[in-house]
Amino acid sequence: MSMTDLATPAEPAVELTLLMPCLNEALTLPGCLREAQEALSKLGVEGEILIADNGSTDGSQEIAEAAGARVVPVEQRGYGHALNAGIQAARGRFVIMADADGSYDFRESGPMLEKMRQGTELVMGNRFAGGIQPGAMPWKNRYIGNPVLSYLGRLLFGIPTRDFHCGLRGGSRTALVGLDLRTGGMEFASEMVIKAALSGLSMAETPVSLRPDGRDRPPHLRPWRDGWRHLRFMLLFSPRWLFMLPGLLLLGAGLMGFGLLLRGPLPVGPVTFDVHTLLYAGAAILCGFQAVAFAVISKVFVYEAGLAPPHQQHAGPPFPWFSLERGIVGAVALAALGLGLSIEAVLQWQQTSFGGLSPSRILRWVVPGVTCLVLSLQLMLAGFFVDMIRLRLRR
Repeated sequence: MSMTDLATPAEPAVELTLLMPCLNEALTLPGCLREAQEALSKLGVEGEILIADNGSTDGSQEIAEAAGARVVPVEQRGYGHALNAGIQAARGRFVIMADADGSYDFRESGPMLEKMRQGTELVMGNRFAGGIQPGAMPWKNRYIGNPVLSYLGRLLFGIPTRDFHCGLRGGSRTALVGLDLRTGGMEFASEMVIKAALSGLSMAETPVSLRPDGRDRPPHLRPWRDGWRHLRFMLLFSPRWLFMLPGLLLLGAGLMGFGLLLRGPLPVGPVTFDVHTLLYAGAAILCGFQAVAFAVISKVFVYEAGLAPPHQQHAGPPFPWFSLERGIVGAVALAALGLGLSIEAVLQWQQTSFGGLSPSRILRWVVPGVTCLVLSLQLMLAGFFVDMIRLRLRR
């Protein structure tokens, strides 16, 4: 079944789809299905229960079908692949999703549906507001991972939710499909919320509870590994605040230091800034440029990989003026300047018959010369990297 087929279900639409990704959940799936059926009955809504099966070998598919659920097989392994395929295949106007391990209760989804009926496009559950049962969440998730990542989501993207990674969430199917979600792993949870915020979708949250899952095996989630994957994904989407602006500030500070110290020592009260400070100014320029280059690379990668929100995709590629050819031209100019400064340093040395030199004198030529040479290499490598990303993904 192709993604195009999934995106346009042939069956008549219903109002609500309750979606569960599933990989060998025969132990907990029956209870989840009962609660989902009770939720539809309690809400009095025309709906369906949809299982996005990720290749179960324990009979989960048969259990789901026997309970009247619809099963969509998903060949590509991964939490994100399963949920994305389920969203595409959903027949409901609204989709509410939760894991099939018994940790969430679909019977708590009524407030979510009500908010979606009122026009909210993405509704997140909040486990901290609804209650976390003992043993349901590891301490590192409860007190470190979720609070830190949720705070970063609010800080970097203006996301209103205080539980960034709650697994019980819902939204308009049209809005969710329109986000063009791409990631296949646990990053899918972050991608959904970040893209929704960047796309300007209306968002809200409702209290939900979290129970210990009913599995008889370790969960698929790995707190430290998956937490880092979520954080890494967030950093890719926020290069302006984390890399571009700090990098520009470092560049500005370094250039200011060069401008003040290349002419000679700078006395400020009882303190005199000299070539040692000039060396740190050169380091600030190099680090600042590296941060700016990383911001450019991140934006290009997000766009070329199709991870950018739809409105940014339609706006065209970022930094169209930055190309390999222009990077090479700039690199050659910087290399020529650095080489010229280095030659002048050698000539200064020659005047002493290649003997001892005053560090305060010679380093005013050496530090900017070396800085320009390193910048030349960084600029050329950044140009090649950006062009490689564009060329590889075009092909």
